[in-house]
Amino acid sequence: MNSTPSFKTGAAAPMTVHFLGNILTFRARYADTKGSFTVIEVYTAPNAGPPPHTQTDQEAFLVLEGRYEIIVGDETKHCGPGDFVHVSPGVMHSFRNIDNKPSRMLLINFPGDLHEEFFVAVGDPLAPGTTTFPPMGVPDVGKIVETAARFGIDIPLPPMG
Repeated sequence: MNSTPSFKTGAAAPMTVHFLGNILTFRARYADTKGSFTVIEVYTAPNAGPPPHTQTDQEAFLVLEGRYEIIVGDETKHCGPGDFVHVSPGVMHSFRNIDNKPSRMLLINFPGDLHEEFFVAVGDPLAPGTTTFPPMGVPDVGKIVETAARFGIDIPLPPMG
């Protein structure tokens, strides 16, 4: 087994995309970690976040700034800087920025390939270092749900009434 450390220096600027009020900057891509995990810095607009969903990979959140409401299964937790939340595969979860200013966290997916590919497929590319949220239009929910399913993510739609 090769235990030589790998240092990523002088690399190109990290890829950044916008998705549902979140600016996602890929700090460690799946390929960078030899297929182990993905690390994404998430900058979330007030009251923004993804809909409840399940997935086939594991996910973890480490709050860096601001406040998030993170729901995992039947448990709701208000999280601030330093709080860490782990989500097992198949567990319904979501998060939402509950601060009146943008909040920031690290999102870790492992193995990471599915979530990374999903965000690349649905996200709108932004210049690296962007901290200004683009105007939000009405999301194409059908396209998001269909694309998510291709990457092991299930977003249940509310019943039509």
